[in-house]
Amino acid sequence: MLRRNSFRLPRHPASVGLARRRVRDHLAQWGHGPDDPALGDALLLVSELATNVVRHGLLREREFEVAVTALADGSCLIEVSDEGRHEPRPRTVSEWDEHGRGLHLVEHVAAAWGVWSRGRHGKTVWALVLTTGEA
Repeated sequence: MLRRNSFRLPRHPASVGLARRRVRDHLAQWGHGPDDPALGDALLLVSELATNVVRHGLLREREFEVAVTALADGSCLIEVSDEGRHEPRPRTVSEWDEHGRGLHLVEHVAAAWGVWSRGRHGKTVWALVLTTGEA
């Protein structure tokens, strides 16, 4: 069974926590319990991807979209879309840098991640979280 939910949020720092809560609530309704490692990974990923939009999104952009899809095998797909066309890439950071590690976390936690162009409508950054025992 495939279940998907998407929602739009204002491009504001408070929306990062709201995105986490909404994704957690949706995944809980779909059977992911609080001790499920996939749930924790999904929340970390949505937090990092939403933070990138809030910090680096276009100044004129007022909203962004978050989508969570629970797949039949128990894995889930996190998608965060905005109007920007700049494709995010992990940066080289030093131990003293205070920012710039988010996509390194995404690379480490997600089974796969990438960017889909939406043409003149921006991009979607996606990350796949596998259930325990899959690789």
